[in-house]
Amino acid sequence: MQSNLCLALVQTNLIWKDKKANLSNIENMILSISDTVDIFILPEMFTTAFCVEDISLAEDENEYTVQWMKQMAEKKQAVICGSILFKENENYFNRFLSVAPDGNIQTYDKFHLFSLVGESTLLTKGKQKSLIQYKGWKIQPFICYDIRFPAWCQNDDNADLQIYVANWPQKRIHHWKLLLQSRAIENQCYVAGVNRLGDDFYKNAHNGQSAVVDFSGLVLAACEDRDGIKIVTINKENLEKHRIRYPFWKDR
Repeated sequence: MQSNLCLALVQTNLIWKDKKANLSNIENMILSISDTVDIFILPEMFTTAFCVEDISLAEDENEYTVQWMKQMAEKKQAVICGSILFKENENYFNRFLSVAPDGNIQTYDKFHLFSLVGESTLLTKGKQKSLIQYKGWKIQPFICYDIRFPAWCQNDDNADLQIYVANWPQKRIHHWKLLLQSRAIENQCYVAGVNRLGDDFYKNAHNGQSAVVDFSGLVLAACEDRDGIKIVTINKENLEKHRIRYPFWKDR
């Protein structure tokens, strides 16, 4: 088991439907980091921004984005994760991909699809939660709208870290910040949330506010509205001491 886990929150503007530009920008950001990082966390739909209506943008495991993630994971010897528009047979998903340095891929399909913009009619919802094991840590991924549903996010698997990737609009950003803290407190685990910057095609503004919150709801680090990568180290021994001292989870 590795006591410390180093997270890199990649917060940046996303260009509408421009995979090449988005991946080039993110690659430059990642390669600029000389620190040893365990997990690079990218926003929801980091290749295209949140344009679920254009299924022509969807990719499978053999196409460019997943191959790029494998190359970056190997080069940085770190997990690269985030969600993309993904196609599988006749279905289309908002799929979280976690790619390890050895090329192993683990996934989670967004369960709560955002009905306000038709995501629930355009895409197929996920069927189950996912638990990723990495360096002795149990990690549970979720995508954007999922964070509003505490029953779905309930930490039944005793995860050490929950990751939320998002395209969360500025006009409701106070919800995002409070929900990150709420999920951390109620689940007694670390929470990392990564959101995007910039305006989308429909002029919805996004102001980031990516953050890492500890098991007691304390914000360990926040990106605020700045473009760049924030590096945060979390400690498993501190988490375990907290759970022993305050075993609220036993009464769930």
